[in-house]
Amino acid sequence: MTHDEFNDFCSTLPATTYVMQWRGSHVWKVGGKVFAIGNLGKNNQPTYTFKVSEQNFVFLTAHSGYQPAPYFASRGMKWIQAHDCSKDTFEALTYYLTQSHRIVSSGLTKIKQQQLGIARK
Repeated sequence: MTHDEFNDFCSTLPATTYVMQWRGSHVWKVGGKVFAIGNLGKNNQPTYTFKVSEQNFVFLTAHSGYQPAPYFASRGMKWIQAHDCSKDTFEALTYYLTQSHRIVSSGLTKIKQQQLGIARK
């Protein structure tokens, strides 16, 4: 997944906003809360960071191409960084980005969810 593909995909998720911050990172938010970050890792390869469930955190940390996200995971948060972003991982990354959006947006207040048009029944 390239940064363009990452940005294109994240822009399709409901009520998202984009900002470039933290030394050129592509940061995607829902309701003002970060759900995905794209930046460059070792050897200028793209990396993508996203929030995951407890179960997916355990699952992904055991697989190559993923690691606990620097900064976030060291503070006890369940965030993963994908650093193997080949074409073969595109479908998996879109799944985890969608789940990250869902996790973060479900943590917003009900009023905020309604204002954004993403309230769940």
